[in-house]
Amino acid sequence: MEPLGRGDWKEARSAFEDAARADESPEILFGLGVALWWLGETRGSVRCMEQAYVAFRRRSDPVQAANAALELSFLYHENLGNHAAAAGWMARAVRLVDEFDLEPLQGRVLLIKACCCSDPDQSETWARQAQQLAIGVEDRDLELCALSQIGAALIDKGRIDEGIPLIDEAMAGALACEGQLDTVVVTTCRMIQSYDRCADFQRVVQWLRAADRFIERYGCPYLNATCRAHYGGVLFATGDWRNAENELRAALELSGDAMPALRGEALARLAELRLAQGRIEEAERLLAGFEDHEAAAPVCARIHLLRGKLALAVATVQRRLGVIGGENRLEGAVLLELLGEAEIGQGQIEGAAERGRKLAELGSTLGCGVMFARGERLRGHALAAGADEAARRHLDAALCEFVRLEMPFETARTRLLLAQALGELDPEVAEAEARAALVIFENLGANENAGAAATLLREIETKTRKQISKTSGLSRREAEVLRLVAQGMSNQDIADRLTLSKHTVHRHVSSILTKLNLRSRAAAAAYAAQHKLL
Repeated sequence: MEPLGRGDWKEARSAFEDAARADESPEILFGLGVALWWLGETRGSVRCMEQAYVAFRRRSDPVQAANAALELSFLYHENLGNHAAAAGWMARAVRLVDEFDLEPLQGRVLLIKACCCSDPDQSETWARQAQQLAIGVEDRDLELCALSQIGAALIDKGRIDEGIPLIDEAMAGALACEGQLDTVVVTTCRMIQSYDRCADFQRVVQWLRAADRFIERYGCPYLNATCRAHYGGVLFATGDWRNAENELRAALELSGDAMPALRGEALARLAELRLAQGRIEEAERLLAGFEDHEAAAPVCARIHLLRGKLALAVATVQRRLGVIGGENRLEGAVLLELLGEAEIGQGQIEGAAERGRKLAELGSTLGCGVMFARGERLRGHALAAGADEAARRHLDAALCEFVRLEMPFETARTRLLLAQALGELDPEVAEAEARAALVIFENLGANENAGAAATLLREIETKTRKQISKTSGLSRREAEVLRLVAQGMSNQDIADRLTLSKHTVHRHVSSILTKLNLRSRAAAAAYAAQHKLL
């Protein structure tokens, strides 16, 4: 029907509903199901698809019946999180394919099995088989979706440099309309989920910008709750917390008709945002009843750390690491850093530092920047806890990588650790790092972290003033004025900052020059820098 081809989903629904009143043919029911799916009415779409399946079977049309069964399997898995129903419809489709020797549908069977599989090795195997069948019959939709799924499986296994080009290729072909509209949905969702996992957030943004024309014409291609939740995670990581909240709430709304487990991803992401905002009680309420969901493990562990329940944090992380079956999976990076933080709290400094070293090396080997950054930060954090000056080098490495990844919250967290580590060794740099962290936290709305940064900044400034007074004979007020002079501030600026008169500031500056036997403000600034009194 023409509106369906144009992507006018509301008009298509209206047209199909009118047609169905006169003739409930399976084609009309199937088309109505497609229109409802694009409009986000998942339950209605499923009902229509099930009715279409039955009608195709009664008409002895095994090809279209198998197609409807495959669509239902995908809908139940991706949109409703009902794995039992998804498996049932997959089995029904496979029986039809085998019974009627529907060889052209073998590729679609393999693809959907790959998409619904949680084991990345098996998923890759099925997706590669689907790709070969697609090439043999020149099925562009199947080929592009299979490429995307192969890339997703490779990224999930940590083979990022191999997986990204395949997903990029699939996205390019899909958006160029080599295939049908559904292909854009499948490839876009795989892209968002995979690039979120490996923290290639800018790639997500770039591809969604490339999809602007498609979205304007046909609507949003990330239609299920999981994809929407991952996109919310991307926005959170890149500092757009307002829109992150909007996307995560949209994901919760989309998952309203789904099995409870499917809501877990969106709830965990929203709880993570609440933790970053310093709203720990709200985060706990969001996760109530969903603590065992896979996406909730790192958030629950972080809550336990904040509550001082270190043993519980360790148990939560270790349980999840046991489920994913290895520490080289991308998901393991955040879990291992959390485990190391708990170990630092328990006094296991050497073990945490070694864990960080291994994680950073693995990240470097796999070409995974976020894994490398978390490993370096953990190692630096542990060394700082042991008063090892080498901590600075590793925290600097983590900071550079988080900046490159454009992850402002993690950047600010690393700056705060660096400021804490350098408080005694290099107070000038420590103050600058604490001040930079404070600005980022305040801009994001990370209130609790902002409070910690502000407290540390005050402590550093107090120590610096005492150091200036001790080494130069200046009063505390004179030491404070000297620091501001060294920052290039005028007497009027200093007066405004300290709520003094301009005349009083002038008197303090004169006293400083006399006590230090200096001739000018420039010489005073140089003295402060030389003696690290800033």
